[in-house]
Amino acid sequence: MTNPAEILPGVIFYSYLSAERKDKVCFWNHHTLVLMVSGQLHLETASQRTEVKAGEMLLVGKNQLGTLTKTPLPGQSYESIVICLQDDLLRKIALEEQIGVEPKYSGPSNVPIPPDPFLLGYFQSIIPYARATVETLPEEMGILKVKEGVKLLLHSLPQLKSFLFNFAEPHKIDLEHFMMSNFHFNVSVERFAHLTGRSLAAFKRDFTKIFAMPPRQWLLDKRLTAARHLIEHKHQKPSAIYLDLGFESLPHFSRSFKKKFGKTVKSVQKYQL
Repeated sequence: MTNPAEILPGVIFYSYLSAERKDKVCFWNHHTLVLMVSGQLHLETASQRTEVKAGEMLLVGKNQLGTLTKTPLPGQSYESIVICLQDDLLRKIALEEQIGVEPKYSGPSNVPIPPDPFLLGYFQSIIPYARATVETLPEEMGILKVKEGVKLLLHSLPQLKSFLFNFAEPHKIDLEHFMMSNFHFNVSVERFAHLTGRSLAAFKRDFTKIFAMPPRQWLLDKRLTAARHLIEHKHQKPSAIYLDLGFESLPHFSRSFKKKFGKTVKSVQKYQL
């Protein structure tokens, strides 16, 4: 079985792990509903840090960057059911249910869902398909299950209408604030441009006006400066921080550090000791 397994391709997934895993940077194109069956999940985005434990549910907002740490607990595996709420399907639901334009959503980007017996029962109906080694969920039935989940979600939290049914493209947000909050995520300049609501050319132009240097040069400089601060003042080990600061490998981090500061990471560590 692949991990995560697709119960309904591109829409419903089942994740099973027996050892802790920290995923690389994730980008959520669509709203995503998660149920923890067992184990726990730690989600970190620019604005939130959230833990989800067995039996708890979380709605993750679209157009976000973040990292996931999936942890089995002693004597347990890690199991989760993940439902991707694609915009096309949400548009159909909005038409079927005659949901009009909602006020702009102003709450958190990631919403813990309070305990709800209907939603928990809904997820329980999906688990047998998730654990099956051969049988998959027929597409027609799978779409009906997603629609059912959305309706139950709105029954539990009606205020999520403005969260789920906002189909506007990412607006042209404050570039300086966004980059200062998200520089440590290892994503392409093209993705940063999209997330700030700009074409690549407009992103580079606006970026250079604000930071007086090209995006790639600024990202590297910012990450290395943050790394030196963590090593010198927080006594962090390079092996513990290089991934969280957007570097692909420890050797790449070490070479870049020496090139910028004229000294090795080890020499900085020794100096502090």
